[in-house]
Amino acid sequence: MARTHLSEGEIPPFEPRLAARATHIAAVMAKHGLKLFSQSNEPDISIRRQQAKRLRAALEELGPIFSKLGQVLSTRPDLLPIEYIEELSLLQSRVPPMTESEVVQVSEQELRVPWEDVFKSIDPKPLAAGTIAQVHRATLESGERVVVKVQRPTARMDIEQDLALLQVFVEKVGKRPALNQVIDMEAVFKHLSTSLHSELDFRQEADNIERMQVVLADYNRLAVPSVHRDLSTSRLLVMEEIQGIPIRQAPAGPARIQAARQLLESYYKQIIVDGFFHADPHPGNLMWWKDCIYFLDFGMVGMVGTDLREHLLLMLMALWQEDAAFLTDVTFMMTSADNSSTLDVARFQSEIGEVMAKYRTASLAEMQIGPLLQEMSAVSLRHGVPLPASLTLAIKALAQVQLATAELDPALDPYDVAGKYLMRLMAKRMGTAFNPKTLLYQSQKLKVRTLRMIEAVENFVGARPGGPKLVVNFRANSLEDIVRHTGRRLALGLTAAASILASGFTAASTVTAEWVPITFGIVGGLLTLGLVIDLLQRH
Repeated sequence: MARTHLSEGEIPPFEPRLAARATHIAAVMAKHGLKLFSQSNEPDISIRRQQAKRLRAALEELGPIFSKLGQVLSTRPDLLPIEYIEELSLLQSRVPPMTESEVVQVSEQELRVPWEDVFKSIDPKPLAAGTIAQVHRATLESGERVVVKVQRPTARMDIEQDLALLQVFVEKVGKRPALNQVIDMEAVFKHLSTSLHSELDFRQEADNIERMQVVLADYNRLAVPSVHRDLSTSRLLVMEEIQGIPIRQAPAGPARIQAARQLLESYYKQIIVDGFFHADPHPGNLMWWKDCIYFLDFGMVGMVGTDLREHLLLMLMALWQEDAAFLTDVTFMMTSADNSSTLDVARFQSEIGEVMAKYRTASLAEMQIGPLLQEMSAVSLRHGVPLPASLTLAIKALAQVQLATAELDPALDPYDVAGKYLMRLMAKRMGTAFNPKTLLYQSQKLKVRTLRMIEAVENFVGARPGGPKLVVNFRANSLEDIVRHTGRRLALGLTAAASILASGFTAASTVTAEWVPITFGIVGGLLTLGLVIDLLQRH
């Protein structure tokens, strides 16, 4: 049995309850042959896998909170080696259900009235029992069927206690070089603390549900449960009961086929357009009811920033066009890698190309963009350019949802769905760009910026009273003319290019009137002609 490295000298003086918990953790780690305050950079994959198995067993024995920590960590391949990610994803929370009296106690504390004043009945048998809460069916006094998510009475205290111990661990050994070669402990702790505190506040989950309702508004085959805000608090969440069946049991027919396409397309929209997505769309969180797919459990959602969304859009377009070179460039833009001088770019691009080729030549049922992105993420990690954390979570969610769509409609081509959605998205953005209000705003902004640039140049060369004077006397008027003409040509060129692009996009559309692309083409041609004439007159 390996000896633990947790000694009395390494535990700072804190309350006895934490000290007792720390001692218990150390004993469990030692029992499973783990070293709590040191980490070997083991090159042998098989040995690392054995260590990961022992870690999973230890976390399960330590109880529900540590199981939850492991589950959260399993979503972060950017923080842990792949062997640990694979093993931690198998973690099962062995949690005894709350008693009926505990459920009633928490409910009455949050409602501030006897539960019978709100509920006609509550099913004592839980639908699910998790590390933080459990879910029960119930019926309101009005007769409406609902589900009630009730937080465990000791959940917050238990989580705060174990997070306090983890913080001590990070402060004492988190910056050791040997450990940081394997895992960024500060990043791990920050992520765990944020995730767990978020899950402790059910009002955030209610906000997530209502926000997703807006995101899915355009899809008639996708929905979320309604929330009873007046009955929900930070520890109690009351929602509409989805009285459906697992999606794999959805009856065959047009509704099922439409739902599959909408489910996949909605994830492109959630991730690329809205930057807000359901981060755990496994089959247990997707139900079929009233010819719709309902999303359940919004305790885990993902966020993607604006810049990263633009990069991901480019990434999907590169995948669609099978352009490994451009995909490599986009990956570097995403990662902002500072070690590009030591990176074997040719090898990296070659491996990316191999992954793309593997999936593009696969059978239709295996042609999945999500798993492709997962393999691409593994390639990036192997070359020392890990993708951003929010993107790794999005990739995992996309891979999960594509497995669900493959069950609903095995004939669905994800590249076709992605390509058509990207075309509509670009056409919509082009249409927004040519909205009269947008054009007026952008033209005025360009005018103001051009004038400010001219004023700055005039001040710089001394042509404007009160401005600084250069010792060397430039011909300010001539320079001003150059700046004005350059700005005018730039505006003409950009507008002409935009008109020509709009003509092409609207010509490819099947819902746009014929005169629209013709008009854009004429405008683009006239602007281009004007630009050519202006250039000829100046030479």
